[in-house]
Parts: sequence; structure tokens; C-alpha cells
Amino acid sequence: MDTQIARERQDMLVPETPHALPSKQVLAQLGASDDGLSAQEAATRLESHGPNRLPEPQKESKLKRFFKHFNDALIYVLLAAAVITGVQGHWIDTALILLVVVFNAVIGYVQEGQAENALAGIRQMLSATATARRDGEWVVVDAEDLVPGDLVRLGAGDRVPADVRLLRATDLQVEEAALTGESVPSDKQTDPVDADAGIGDRSSMAFSGTLVTAGTALAVVTGTGQHTEIGKINTMVAEVETLATPLTRAMARFSKVLSLIVVGIAVLLFFIGLIFHDFTLGELFVAAIGFAVATIPEGLPAILTITLARGVQLMAKRNAITRKLNSVETLGSVTTICSDKTGTLTRNEMTVQQVVTISGQYQVTGTGYAPEGQLERDGQPVSLDDHDDLRALITVAGLANDSEVRRADDDWKLLGEPTDGALRVLAMKTGFEAGGSRVAGVPFNSTNKWMATLDDHGGARIVNLKGAPDRILALCSWQGAGPDARDDLDHQHWEDEIDRLSEQGLRVLAAAVRTADDADELTADDVDSGGFVMLGLYGIIDPPRPEAIEAIAECQRAGIDVKMITGDHAGTALAIAREMGIGDGRTAITGSQIEEASDAELQELVRTSDVFARTSPEHKLRLVTALQANGEVGAMTGDGVNDAPSLKRADVGVAMGIKGTEATKEAAEIVLADDNFASIEKAVEMGRTIYDNLRKSIVFILPTNGAEGVVILIAIIAGLSLPLTPVQILWVNMLTSITLSIALAFEPSEPDIMKQPPRDPNSGLLSRLTLARIIYVSLIIAGATLLIFGLTISQTGYSLEVARTMAVNTLVFGQIFYLFNVRYMRQSSLRLAMFTTNPIAWICVAGAIVLQLLFTYVPLLNTALSSAPLNPAQWLYPVGVGLLVFVVVEVEKAVGRARRARQDESADS
Repeated sequence: MDTQIARERQDMLVPETPHALPSKQVLAQLGASDDGLSAQEAATRLESHGPNRLPEPQKESKLKRFFKHFNDALIYVLLAAAVITGVQGHWIDTALILLVVVFNAVIGYVQEGQAENALAGIRQMLSATATARRDGEWVVVDAEDLVPGDLVRLGAGDRVPADVRLLRATDLQVEEAALTGESVPSDKQTDPVDADAGIGDRSSMAFSGTLVTAGTALAVVTGTGQHTEIGKINTMVAEVETLATPLTRAMARFSKVLSLIVVGIAVLLFFIGLIFHDFTLGELFVAAIGFAVATIPEGLPAILTITLARGVQLMAKRNAITRKLNSVETLGSVTTICSDKTGTLTRNEMTVQQVVTISGQYQVTGTGYAPEGQLERDGQPVSLDDHDDLRALITVAGLANDSEVRRADDDWKLLGEPTDGALRVLAMKTGFEAGGSRVAGVPFNSTNKWMATLDDHGGARIVNLKGAPDRILALCSWQGAGPDARDDLDHQHWEDEIDRLSEQGLRVLAAAVRTADDADELTADDVDSGGFVMLGLYGIIDPPRPEAIEAIAECQRAGIDVKMITGDHAGTALAIAREMGIGDGRTAITGSQIEEASDAELQELVRTSDVFARTSPEHKLRLVTALQANGEVGAMTGDGVNDAPSLKRADVGVAMGIKGTEATKEAAEIVLADDNFASIEKAVEMGRTIYDNLRKSIVFILPTNGAEGVVILIAIIAGLSLPLTPVQILWVNMLTSITLSIALAFEPSEPDIMKQPPRDPNSGLLSRLTLARIIYVSLIIAGATLLIFGLTISQTGYSLEVARTMAVNTLVFGQIFYLFNVRYMRQSSLRLAMFTTNPIAWICVAGAIVLQLLFTYVPLLNTALSSAPLNPAQWLYPVGVGLLVFVVVEVEKAVGRARRARQDESADS
């Protein structure tokens, strides 16, 4: 059936806000009944709506991935040069030019991460089968065959097969962290909620791909495939446009400008030679091509790729796995890090942080499910033997509990509900031992909001009760330190304590106890009869990672803003933000505020606010887009499928490798192997180092091309023989790229790299200082090369090949000495660290010298490259030029340091 007709039928059948309508009205609009759909009606709807699955993405072919590395203005100029030399029969020149171009493409293809496949990760979250009612009977069907109007049953452990409106629910809890970001399972019920409620507040719905952790339910399907919430995320991921990285943009601008200049000057030189000199057309073509090949830094793409690949290796050692090369450099440009809360800044392991009894407040040390820590009061450890109030409270935590915490593979794993797990670990930290046996119990459900157990303590029957504090208080008549206590219940005191804990973002549970005489069973009615003694409160939170707190502080010192964007409640978000030093500790922007804000208003909100709570996937995507509209370079972290669209849109998407969904990992450029925010800070430091090294490589390579270009330019204008052939130019360029430039990829971080502000993402690759240095170094090397070439060729007995060999060696040795200048862009290179911090540099220099000896003395290379042997005395000239370059650059750096020192003194005064 036509897609448009199918869409119209879908809109006709499915209510826009099923969560806000009574269940009977939803059934009526869907044309469903208690007997479910007939097989025939289900088949008709399946044809109309399509299968309940997400579409396969189109994958980029390997051939296309390879050839896209030729899509560069500088490469186009080189390919044109290869064509012209081929037509003229200069096959060696053609072969070498093509070899350089293909070499660059192969490096880029091999090092590049595989294409994104975020949609496949989302599809893996969908359920394979479902229990549906067809023709009045319950049958197991493929989840792909579900249609709107199908009745389905849900039970603990089931993956929700589609978006469903709950019709009946018994103690239903659904784990929605991947979709909403909430730390604990959501309680579900059947009553309608507000039409504008966010996904996390739609308690009458269960969503495709989420997991039922407790209870049972009967539900009707309201959305399938792309019409589910996870389908909407899938659509957003597919439609999100990724932005070019700052390096990519800068390189594109640089390539276009340089290619236009090179082609323009090459054409001008051609006509100058044709009009003012007696060059043949063949000689002019060779000269023009020689100029183009000389001026284009054809080795630069390979050097950039190698430097980025080196960065990938170093980052992997720091638990940051890079899927795309350019993202390594982009990390160094990041101005804002937007972080999810649950599992990223926090451990995603509920922990009791405070307990309150009639005697006062106690703190609990240790985080997560490892039973490591203790109870303290005023900083001093306390024992249950000395505090009956604590013993009574811990007893309830240990007995009214169905969870287990076990050690597995050097880690502690929870079996059960997270809140129960927090209480179990609390009991384990105190060394609590049950010392009794359970006789009966009433499990937690969303209606009662409590759990009770009937336990035998040496013949005495005790009812232990825990749950929502308002429900527990309503069942209490007294307060104290045990079932026999009869102190008057101070409602106001407990309500004040509950408010205090809640304001800190803690999830609050209460505990109570009473005697049960000789009872052998326990029912909800028994508990509702009241008569309990209020024991105290537990304050529970998903704690922040301690190492992440320091990492955030380090990022802020580096001028990087850190923002929290979470689907959790505002109170919880603010509590974590305060502990982590994010924002002002008082203000959180909610999803409803984001919903109401225009794009311009959102740009202002994201500029002035740091904590965003109760956000949906659409909100996260809008926030990232608003940051980019403000000119920020943003990194987005996350672990749930709800984070996938914003991760893909961000300049750098960072996914959690352990607890992150496959969809999130595939949408991200960086995957953290340890789920640790601190690894992001280390990755940013590495990104800055890599950018510094890339800039050093550019500042190093360009004088080679500049000097070669000036030599060819002057030779053609003056009507001289070319001091360098195109093949010799390629030799120098590749030698510089393959050996010397690689050394800069191994330079360590500068000591103050994380004390500098982020660089301007719109700035060019070259500053005024570096551009000036490139120009004067190019002129020095070019002038020396022309002078030595002229002097050699004017002397009797020296051939053109000898003179050209002298010119090539002058270029190379000028670059060898200049390499040591570039290793320290502003600081003096005359330091001990130059000899100890980067041994690769010395290996590369030795390799370059060996290659030049082969170039000069090996007969085969003499023939192929038009070179000739030199006598020992002739080597003094290239070495002398190298020393001259080194001294001049060091003097320039010293003058620059002195000028900056005077400016700093003036600023201080």
C-alpha cells in the first residue's frame, strides 16, 4: 500500500497522546477489544503500518570510502600535473606523482574508523518475540508482526516489544535508563497523566526497547517501528547532520587558497617564460609543473593522518578508543563538554549516603555496590553495638530486602532492585548478620509503596517495614529504637528531615518495625492496620565518581565549560552538580522550559546555564545545536540510546564503553573503555597535544615547499636552468614527510597545555608569527639553494647534475636543522630536553641523512633522480646553511620572548 495512505491510516488509528487518555478511550480509538485482534485484521494492519522494525541504513561502500580521500583541491592539482607529465612522456615523474597521491589515500583509508552504524545498535535493543492476543487466544508472535491495537502481556524480564498503553498493571516497574536517563526503574500504573508530560513522566506507558524488571501488565500497542519513541530517536540519528571538524574546515580553506595561488602563479610563469625567454613549450610545461609540485605540500595529508593515528594509539592507552581520526584533533578544540549524569558523572550504583534515627544523623562512607566503608557521626566511626537506634534501622535494611550483592571478577554485582541493593550494601558495611528467619512477606508494589517482612527472632515475631516515607509515617504510632519503643511520634521532625534529605537530591526511604505476637502469615491488610514504631530514614543517591570531580575542575581550569544534561529529576541533578562543581548549585533548566524556548532563547539559556534536567532526546539535540550556534565546539557524553542523536550531532560524541548501549557507541567518535569522565579530560589533553604537533608539522613542511617554489619561480623569471627537476622536488618533499615530519608526531605535551584556553575553532592553521617564520625560513633556504647552485654550476668541471645534487642537499639540511627549531615553537631549543624527550626525532634525522647519501652515491638513484656524487668538501655548504637557519630562528624566538615579557610587565603594572 502507498506510504502516504499507510501514514494516514496510522494517524487515524493511533491517538496522539495515549498516555493522557483513559484506557477505554485508547482501546476504542484503536479499534481493539478484550479479545485482541483477529488474525485477518492484524494482517491488514501489518500491510498498512509495515513491520515493527527499524529500517536498515544505507552503508557507504569501501570503494567510495577510498576515493573520497582524493576529494581535495591540492590533490586535484597533483592529478592534473600527473596527466600533463604523462602526455609529455615523462613517465617517471607521472609514476612518482601518482604514487604520492595513492599513498596518501591508502593511509587515510586504513587509519579511518569504520562508517557509523548507530541505527544497527538501536535495532539490537528491540524485542524478538511478544505474547499477543489473537482471535481470543494468547499466542507468541514475532515482535515484527505487532500492529497498533494488539493486546500484549508483559512480565519481569521481558523486553517491551512496542510502545504500549497500560490497561492493567500489578507492581510493574520498567528499566528506562537507556531512554530517559533515570537511575532507578520507573513505577508504572494505568491512570492517565498530563498530555504534556515528558517521556520519563508517562507512567501509563511502556516504551519499545525498555526492560520490565518487576510485576506484570496487560497493554495495548499504540506505536510500532518508526512510530515508537525509540523509532523517533532512530529517525533523528538518521537525519542529524554531522559538522566538519575545526581541522577539516581549516584544511579545506587552506587547500583551496593554496591551490588557487599555485595554479595562478604556474600559469603566470608559463606565459613569462613563453614571452620573455626562449624556452620550448615542453620546457615550460616541465617548469610550471615543477613549480606546482614544489609548492604543494603533497606529504601534508599523510603527515596529518599519521599524527592523528599516533594520537589514536596514545588515547587508547588512556582508555579512550577513537573511531574517527579527525575527532582526536577536535577534542583539542573543545570549549564545552556536555555530560549525561547517570553512568557518566555518577557510578550508576545506588548508595546509601546518610541515615537518620531518633538520635540524629549518620554519614555512610564508600560508594557503589562494593561493601567497603563505614558509618560515621561527626567524622568518627560508630558501631552497632553502641547504638541501638542504628542496629534497629540496619536490621530493617537487611531483612526487608530481596536483593543480593556478590563478588564476581574482582567487582561487586547486584542481583535485584537498585534501591534494595543500596540497603543490602549498607547492612554489609556494618557487618550485620540476620540472626533470624523470614516467615512471610508482602513485596513492594506501586500502590502500597512499601515492602514488609514477618521475621522470627529467637521465637519473637517482628514485622520489618520499609518504603516511601509518607506511607510509612502514616502507619506509625510511635518512634524509637526498636519494636517496644513508645516515644510519641514527632511528625514535624520527620517531615523536616525528609525535606532536608530531598533538597540534597537524595532518594528517601523510611523504616519502621512492630511486634507481631505469634503470627504465621502477613498480608497487606495486616500492615495497613498500623501500630508501627518509626525507626528512621535512609538517604540514597547514585554517587558521583570521585575522579570525575577532579577531572571537571581540571577542564574548568583549562577554560572548558562543563554542562550536565540529564533525563533525571531537577533535584537529583542539582545535588550531583553541587558535588561535582557544575553550575551555581541552585539553578536547573527543565525539559518543559527547553520546550517553550525559541531557538534564540535556547542559545541564551545554554550560554548562561550549566544544569539541564528532565530532558528528552529532542531536548538534548536542541541543546547541542544551540551550543554550536553560539560558536562553541562541543563534546557530548552519554550511555543511553536517548543520547545517540545528540552524540552524533556534537563535534565530538563520547560514549561509555561498559554501560553504554551499542547505539550510543556507534553514534560516537570516542568510546571510553572505563566509563570514566576523567578519561575525557585526559583525552582533551591529548587532543591539544596532537593539534600542537599538527601545527608544528605544517610550520615545518611549508618552508620546504616555499623554498622550492621560490627557487623555481626565480629560475624561470631569470631564464636560468632549473636548479631542481620535478622528480627531485618530489624526492625532497617525500623525504621531508616520510622521515623528518614523522618525528613531530611523537613530541610530548607542553607542560602548560591544560592551562591554556581553548583555541578559536574559526582561527586559521597559521598565526601571524608562524606565517612570518615560514616566509623568512623559506627565503633563507631558497636564497642559499640558488646561491650554491649558481656557484657550483659556474665552476669548471662540475656538471648540472652535481649542481642540482648540491641544491637538493641544501634544501634537506636546511630542513634537518629547522626541525629542532620547530620542536619548541616559542621556547629555546638549546636545552637538554631536546636530546632526551623525543628519541624518534634523532632516528628520523639519521634516516634522512642515510637517504641523502643513497641519493647522492647510489648509481641507480643517480640515473632515476638525475643526481651525482659529491666530494667531502661540498657537504660543508648544505651543513652550513642548516646551521644558519637554526641560529636565525633561535634569535627570532629570543626576541619574541623578550617582547612578550615586556608586554606582561606592562600589563601587571
